[in-house]
Amino acid sequence: MAMRWENLTSAPPDTGTPLGAAPAAPPLPLALPGATVRTFDTPGFAGMTFYEVRAKSIINRVPGASRVPFQWTINPYRGCSHACAYCLAGDTAILLADGRTRPLAELRIGDQIYGTVAQGNHRRYVRTEVLAHWSTVKPAYRIVLADGTELTASGDHRFLTPRGWKHVVGALPGEPPRPYLAITDSLVGTGRAMPGPADLPAGGLDGTILGGRAALRIRRIEPLDQQLQLYDITTGTGDFVANGVVSHNCFARGTHTYLDLDAGRDFDSKVVVKVNAGELVRRELAAPKWSGEHIAMGSNVDCYQRAEGRYRLMPPILTALRDFANPFSILTKGTLILRDLPLLQEAATVTRVGVSMSIGFVDERMWRSVESGTPSPARRLDAVRRLTDAGFPVGVLMAPILPGLTDGDESIEETVAAIAAAGAVSVTPLPLHLRPGAREWYASWLAREFPHLVPRYRTLFGRGSYLPQAYQRELTARVRMAARRHGLHRPEPGEARQVPAPAPAPAVEQLTLL
Repeated sequence: MAMRWENLTSAPPDTGTPLGAAPAAPPLPLALPGATVRTFDTPGFAGMTFYEVRAKSIINRVPGASRVPFQWTINPYRGCSHACAYCLAGDTAILLADGRTRPLAELRIGDQIYGTVAQGNHRRYVRTEVLAHWSTVKPAYRIVLADGTELTASGDHRFLTPRGWKHVVGALPGEPPRPYLAITDSLVGTGRAMPGPADLPAGGLDGTILGGRAALRIRRIEPLDQQLQLYDITTGTGDFVANGVVSHNCFARGTHTYLDLDAGRDFDSKVVVKVNAGELVRRELAAPKWSGEHIAMGSNVDCYQRAEGRYRLMPPILTALRDFANPFSILTKGTLILRDLPLLQEAATVTRVGVSMSIGFVDERMWRSVESGTPSPARRLDAVRRLTDAGFPVGVLMAPILPGLTDGDESIEETVAAIAAAGAVSVTPLPLHLRPGAREWYASWLAREFPHLVPRYRTLFGRGSYLPQAYQRELTARVRMAARRHGLHRPEPGEARQVPAPAPAPAVEQLTLL
């Protein structure tokens, strides 16, 4: 999901603190200057830090590259991780939608620029919007191309080559391998021949094919032996044109690797809280340009995580969606959703409301090991019963299914039987996928808890984020057979988040695993 960190400002002056809050003053993440920082004395929040901010926008468009069938999402909370892994020097020239260029450091949210989309064996230029903009300090590298184009970037930055996306340098020792640039590679783009305003056709570059010959050979890659202030953006296409070549933008675990925090423990213990989420939703739903499209919640970060019990951001969000009769869906592992059951019922009388619970397995020992911060499977199954009794056809996203741990016939049978007994109307299997950030965190956990499975995971995942299609098809077939045995009909794609049938197809995204 696109994270609009620059759309966050510090919270207003304190007029009181949430119950149990204790003062806290750890160093602020680079992207959150002036945020109000709190910790809580209660055991459930031990070791956690909350950064309270006032967001400037809350209904976010999902990047076109994401594998989800909805376009809009609301995330009142964000986990955190380390400083952005994908960054370029501030003087990098970015191709604007009018054919001019602007230094990366001077871009602003809302600027119209060019990105690209893949169509068959080609990529085409398309206009896109800057959704986020931030900076950090990282060790820098210089990439020099055959035409003299130079790029200064962090080692984690990715550029497009004819063979796909590659990082500037390889992974550190002990980390999973990743594709990286070599002097035998070329970068896709025109380099110094990047078109200017006078070179654009009448309709601009929109739809123009970035030809297969538009690639520049790399002459050298060299460390600069210094840390520089580097910048990055998030765009609607997931990429942008930098110094004439196609550059990836930041999506990490899930979008939090640029807060000067790490992608593992910090993601779980440092939470950004958009304290004005409710008022923003109401304001944006009232905007003339908003057309009442379906909004999905919980597809990236769980909106009913434990912090919601303190901050209560969801009731005003649901109230606004109800008042504007705007269709929405919620995917959660949190039983706290039951607190808002009356609001959900009210909303369902005026618009389409989808409610889904994520339950990947029912083994309590496995839950304590891999998902201990979430409500237990038994509690989630009870929430399914109560939501069903309240009149909601609840779909269950059986996610994530873990290879070698919860993908056996016995585990599948036990889980599907429990889901059916709880009254769910459908079950949608989703095998584990591991994007950058989540991949490293999960690999560390797996090596610690189940080291004998590490070779199998290396074989299954290779250098990618997804399991082989053959494995996914076979696993999905076994879950569907179990579902038929227990009277659960086979859902249509995305049906796990539809209520009723006309609702838009929801995401098949697993929630944050660890």
